[in-house]
Amino acid sequence: MKICRVKGTVVATAHHPAFDAKKLLVVQPLDELGVEKGESYLAVDTVQAGAGDIVLVATEGTGARQILKQGPIVPIRSLVVGIVDQVDVFA
Repeated sequence: MKICRVKGTVVATAHHPAFDAKKLLVVQPLDELGVEKGESYLAVDTVQAGAGDIVLVATEGTGARQILKQGPIVPIRSLVVGIVDQVDVFA
C-alpha cells in the first residue's frame, strides 16, 4: 500500500467494462513527510475521495479482485481504499 495525494479525476468514453460506474483518480505517491515522489498513476476510487485528499492506495491485483468481487481476471491494479486523516512520523 502507498500513501498518495489525489491530483484529479479522469473521464474516458472508451474503457474496459470492468471500469463501468467507477471513478478513476490520478494519484501522486508521497514520502513519509508528504513530499511528492515518483510518477503519478491511475487508481479506482472505492471511498469517494476527491482532489487534494491524502489517500491509501492498494497496488496489488489480487487485492483489487477481492475488493471489487468481479471474477478471476480484473484489469485493475490500483484501488483507493481509504482517506488518510493524519500521518505521524516518529524519529
